[in-house]
Amino acid sequence: MLIVYYFCLPKQLFTDPTATVITSKNNRLLGAQIATDGQWRFPQNDTVPEKFKTCIIQFEDAYFYKHPGFNPVSIFKAFTENLKSDGIKRGGSTLTQQVIRLSRKGQNRTYFEKVIEIILATRLEFRESKDQILAYYSSHAPFGGNVVGLDAASWRYFNRDATQLSWAESATLAVLPNAPSLIYPGKNQEQLLKKRNRLLQKLLDKEIIDSLTFQLSVAESLPLKPYGLPQVAPHLLQKVAQTHLGKRVLTTVDYNLQERANQIIKTHYNQLKQNDIHNAAVLILDVNTREVLAYIGNTPTDKFHQKDVDIIDKPRSTGSILKPFLYAAMLDAGDMLPNTLVADVPTQFGSYNPENYNKSYDGAVPASQALSRSLNVPSVRMLQEFGLDRFYQYLKKLKLKDISQNANYYGLSLILGGAESNLWDLCKSYASFSSTLNHFSETSSEYFSKEYCEPIFINSESIDFGKKTPGKTLYDAASIYLTYESLKEVNRPEGDENWEFYDGSKQIAWKTGTSFGFRDAWAIGTTKDYVVGVWVGNADGEGRPGLVGVQTAAPILFDVFDLLPNSDWFSKPFDEMQEISICKLSGHRASPNCDVVEQKFVQISGLKTKPCPYHVLVHLDATEQYQVNSSCETIANISNKSWFVLPPLMAFYYKTKNPFYKPLPPFRADCLSDELISMQFIYPNDNNTVFLPKDFDGKTSELILKIAHSKPDTTVFWYLDDTFLGSTKDIHEFAVLPKYGSHVITVVDTYGNEVKRHIEISN
Repeated sequence: MLIVYYFCLPKQLFTDPTATVITSKNNRLLGAQIATDGQWRFPQNDTVPEKFKTCIIQFEDAYFYKHPGFNPVSIFKAFTENLKSDGIKRGGSTLTQQVIRLSRKGQNRTYFEKVIEIILATRLEFRESKDQILAYYSSHAPFGGNVVGLDAASWRYFNRDATQLSWAESATLAVLPNAPSLIYPGKNQEQLLKKRNRLLQKLLDKEIIDSLTFQLSVAESLPLKPYGLPQVAPHLLQKVAQTHLGKRVLTTVDYNLQERANQIIKTHYNQLKQNDIHNAAVLILDVNTREVLAYIGNTPTDKFHQKDVDIIDKPRSTGSILKPFLYAAMLDAGDMLPNTLVADVPTQFGSYNPENYNKSYDGAVPASQALSRSLNVPSVRMLQEFGLDRFYQYLKKLKLKDISQNANYYGLSLILGGAESNLWDLCKSYASFSSTLNHFSETSSEYFSKEYCEPIFINSESIDFGKKTPGKTLYDAASIYLTYESLKEVNRPEGDENWEFYDGSKQIAWKTGTSFGFRDAWAIGTTKDYVVGVWVGNADGEGRPGLVGVQTAAPILFDVFDLLPNSDWFSKPFDEMQEISICKLSGHRASPNCDVVEQKFVQISGLKTKPCPYHVLVHLDATEQYQVNSSCETIANISNKSWFVLPPLMAFYYKTKNPFYKPLPPFRADCLSDELISMQFIYPNDNNTVFLPKDFDGKTSELILKIAHSKPDTTVFWYLDDTFLGSTKDIHEFAVLPKYGSHVITVVDTYGNEVKRHIEISN
């Protein structure tokens, strides 16, 4: 009998499915997802608030702390009353017995069942403490409708946590389980009010509350209908439910930050939807702990516009957001220095013809400016020079899971949005960059082996950064620092009202991105302590005019940063840098011919870059208007001067943005010259297909051919196939009207130099 008695009680009393509940790091409710059986039943809470504990004991079981699981006096009174009434009018059950009855749901209320409940109740008293039994009751008692348990009832009926309930509210909830199907908020209010007030009177009589508290309590009104549960982070709730269904999860989210970020998104959404832009997402990470501080998966839009879709981990076209990774990779590999000049000229790789957003060219631009201005053509040329496969390996080590195809699948468009990624992966990469710099400074120039790790959103978890190592994990600290220095200088359009939000006192390294067809707008920024990522667009992929990163995502980014504390700028990683002489004009290591030199700290890997190729030493006559040599001038009258010279095509565009650029002086007529003369096509590109439109008169427009010549005053001769077209001097442009089909354009100068272009005229 003792063995049977010992094993008669199941180890787990309740197996009902429970709601998924998430709370902030300070345990405030962020949201809940209803249990799979359609009940609002929160996971068991072992802590029962004192007010409710007092109320439920006084209402249901005044001798709870004295009896062994059943109360013989109550059972006797109930038995005699039921005999007199010829039916079951009173149960006489203790709270312990009620816990047993709740766990044995569906059992008929018979005397035999009552005996079983008493036996099991005494066994439960042996196994659990009184407070634990009370916790069982408060977590599993019915509170009317589909509300089960004190925690769910407190939120559904009073819209607050159970620990914050008043005496009147606690008393209301204490009387509900007695007849939950007959009396609950919104139904039989008068009976509910009488039962509540009788309980409050009992509390007064027993001097548990004073008369003033009693008067204030009975004056409180009853709730008329259930409240909706808070949905402060609904998309994080979805994410948690994937791995912790039916559990109560303490997250890393900062409640106040989440709510304020929600308000920012709501404000911007009300503006964006005027342009039929309906969705946005925001992620805020703590760099040092990798904790998710705020998680907004979408705007408060409607179901038609997919408000329930969590966009943070959905793949979207990257636009220009990967450009900093390429810039840092080229610095890390020692392929360039921060301000090395890169070509910004019309470019074609096969059939791929990248263009800058503003449709213009600078000829040559420092790499740091190409990044901060997000110029497309220099970026594609940098990727082609660095190597597509080589850069692809960097991205794989960043663990961008949506870049799943091989490098050739994406091609050079990889750097301009040809690939997809998600806000989660991109933010974690920026957080890893920032953390690398922080750790490098904190650990006397050491790295961590697991720096590129996943962020966490569950408070019980922690990040393992791995072991300290003297060698870099992926990018060296100097390359990351120099990349951030460039991103800190992102240009602002003058007079653009979208930049009124910018606070110049906050130093933020940030980058925007816009995908092809204006479908995705990105903005990601980082300080020493925080990373903020923003995506704006339409969940169904519909593009909209004006859906660009700097106009739609960047204002949200800076509004969110205004919520965060200011951070100091990153410490310069001197142990990964060395001060060297840099040519101020070209950004290369200074050569002996560079006349304007400055001392700059660069990454150590950059020491292997080539010296400046653009400065040459030229020999001039006394007027410095002509080049001369010993064939036409005495050595004593020749002056030597450093001259900055770009290739013809780069020079053609460079001088339009740099009015002080001076081309090389020509050789004096009486000099014998071995000058290298070159020319390049500006338009058209090789193997282009050209369509010639018609004007309003129905006439077909002419094709304008252009070349750049190192000596513009040279006469050049133009040929279409084998037909001579004419010649030009100084301005080398020629209009021609070719027939449909394939053609070869040939240009020859008076020195015998020749360039060709193959084109197709389309009808």
